[in-house]
Formats: sequence, C-alpha cells, structure tokens
Amino acid sequence: MSQNGTGIDLEKSLGYLLKEASSALRAAMEEVLRPLGMTVTHYSCLELLAQRPGLSNSDLARGAFVTRQSMNVLLQTLERDGYVTRPAAAPVGKVLPTRLTPRGRRSLEKATVAVRSVEVRMLAGLTDTEQSGAFRILQSMIHSLRDTKDDGPCGAG
Repeated sequence: MSQNGTGIDLEKSLGYLLKEASSALRAAMEEVLRPLGMTVTHYSCLELLAQRPGLSNSDLARGAFVTRQSMNVLLQTLERDGYVTRPAAAPVGKVLPTRLTPRGRRSLEKATVAVRSVEVRMLAGLTDTEQSGAFRILQSMIHSLRDTKDDGPCGAG
C-alpha cells in the first residue's frame, strides 16, 4: 500500500520497477541507435527479419510490439530506402513476405554492436549467476502472466 493507504506503493512495486527498467533500456537503445539513423522499432524489425526471413507485416508488428499500421509505415520506408524487399504481389493469400537486402544486413550488423553494448552496460553489475537468475525469473513472470490470461478466476477454466 502507498503512504496514504490506497493504491500501490510505487517504490515497492515490482511491476512499476520492471516498467522503469524497460523504459531505461529503450532510452539507452534509442541513444545508441540514433547516430545510425535507426529507432528501436527499426532495429527490431531488421533483427526479426534476419532471424526469420519472410515474416509478414502482422508477425513483425507483434515481434516489435507495435501496431500493424505502424509496422506497415516502417516497412514502406525500409523498402523505399533499400533495407528490405517485398514482392509486388503476395505469393499466397494476402501476405507479403519481407526479406532483408544486403544493405539491410550491413545496417543491422552495426546496430547489433550498438545494442549489445547497451545490454553489456545493463548487466555490468551482475555476476553470471545473478544474470542467469534474472533471466529465469523474468521468463517465469512472462510465462505466468501469459498462462493465466486465458484462464478464468484463480486459473480455473
């Protein structure tokens, strides 16, 4: 409880702390990506395509945590600037599979170095054991929230 007896004590709220950590991570990533002419969403899109070529707009939007509309605008820009290619017509259904170009791969390589430097900085105060523990704990939290969101009250259902 907060000092006035209602609500959440933000200083002791793990959810608030996670959001603050996420915000700090994003700001640090934006700072190192900006000189490369990228945003976190731009970087995320290229990284997703490097790992899974041919993803659709919807898949990329989910992976980058943005709307389909935002991703579509980004993809149009990336295609215009020569970072990705998409077929003029969908080979199957309505999905236009997107792939990185050589220029997109070179850009991603530079961005990956920058993003890794942020992660190294973020983890600098933790031992290997603490890093492994934090990783397991965060995965468990995600798993718990995703598992229970489809269930009824108290997990029944």
